[in-house]
Amino acid sequence: MALLVLGTVALDNVKTPSGVKKNMLGGSAAHFSMSARLFDDVNVVGVVGKDFPRVHLDFLKRKGIDTSSLTMASGTTFRWSGEYKKENLNSAVTHDTKLGVLADYAPVITEDQKKMGYVFLANLAPLVQEKLLSLMKSPEFIGMDTMNLWINTALRDLKRVMKKVDLLVLNDGEARLLTGEANVVRSAEVLRAMGPRIVVVKKGEHGVYVFGGSFQFGYPAFPVKKVVDPTGAGDTFAGGLFGFIAKARKFDEKTFRRAAVYATVLASFNVEGFGVGETAPLTMREVEKRLKEYQQFCAWA
Repeated sequence: MALLVLGTVALDNVKTPSGVKKNMLGGSAAHFSMSARLFDDVNVVGVVGKDFPRVHLDFLKRKGIDTSSLTMASGTTFRWSGEYKKENLNSAVTHDTKLGVLADYAPVITEDQKKMGYVFLANLAPLVQEKLLSLMKSPEFIGMDTMNLWINTALRDLKRVMKKVDLLVLNDGEARLLTGEANVVRSAEVLRAMGPRIVVVKKGEHGVYVFGGSFQFGYPAFPVKKVVDPTGAGDTFAGGLFGFIAKARKFDEKTFRRAAVYATVLASFNVEGFGVGETAPLTMREVEKRLKEYQQFCAWA
């Protein structure tokens, strides 16, 4: 099996209390892929500019990521510059965003990719997400992510895409904004009524809640001693969650519980380093070791 992810492949400039890093490999699809690759073969759909460093392309390929549908277009790569303050590492202050080649992007994929059963629409404009879905033959399971920008500027398009997906992953702030509901349980019910049968609400350092038609549960975050860079933690979580589901090829409560646990553990690695610095070298042996620590942390007395 293999999964397809549509999203951004970007160059990030990040400042945190731990330091400053420039021109790092970033973007929703890049972070998603670093965790999903541990469970399944990953095909990335996206676009970069002529300025995108060859070293990053070679790096993705070395990690086993299929980049045949990562288009290189004339123009500049999507760039994001942001900062995390010591008093609030949960949210970034955006200093600059340059869309570059993303502004006119329309996804193009291979004939084999059109037949893939597992598709994840990482954070990107809803119209672009919808264009990818129009290329797919008959996907078995579709997941998606979104953000405040699209909720505020493309709500009609976003709601149309939501009707076509099985899984929605978003954070608690986005859930409140999209539904107008302050209570996470109520907001999840409203979101499920909009289309997706499974809703996963991320709460950062406070864990995650998962809501399905016949089940709901939550887990705390893994206790990380030092957060270096939270950028991409949500995408890393989504990659672990969706990658596990694609490998299991099941949609029951047990599968989603295991997927959420692995996703939580993988996100904890992400925040311990800049960019993909901690997730890129990961092996399942290291993940399983931390998983045991996490299970002990969560165990009942």
